[in-house]
Amino acid sequence: MHDFNLHAPEGANKRKRIVGRGQGSGRGTTAGRGNKGQKSRSGGKTYVGFEGGQMPLYRRLAHRGFSNYPFKKVYEVINLGEIQKHFNDGETVNNVSLVEKGLVKRAALIKILSDGEFTKKLNFSVDAVSAAAKDKIEKAGGTVVVSAKK
Repeated sequence: MHDFNLHAPEGANKRKRIVGRGQGSGRGTTAGRGNKGQKSRSGGKTYVGFEGGQMPLYRRLAHRGFSNYPFKKVYEVINLGEIQKHFNDGETVNNVSLVEKGLVKRAALIKILSDGEFTKKLNFSVDAVSAAAKDKIEKAGGTVVVSAKK
């Protein structure tokens, strides 16, 4: 044994399996393709999305037509608990004042939800209010005006 006799460890280099070269090779006749059927034939490939002859999903679904996406309304949601912390009695809560106080990022559609304690008398002029939030505001002596942006 020499110091410079370098070789790969046993099992590192595998021999390529050669199929379809006669019975004596052990991989003759069907050459590992099984018996009969589409996948045993030469050129017997299918395409991506093939479902065995059933109408494929991409052909069953509509690819054109109406989408409501361009018309959807995305509301910025604020809870009454947050409004309670940032507003004083008698102030008006609207899109502009909510942006000024840093409760919303942009003056988009605003919806008020009822989570949290609420005791201040405020005037709300927003795009949407939940029924529970409206009750809390009116019990505290405030007013709610829902704008007709819908």
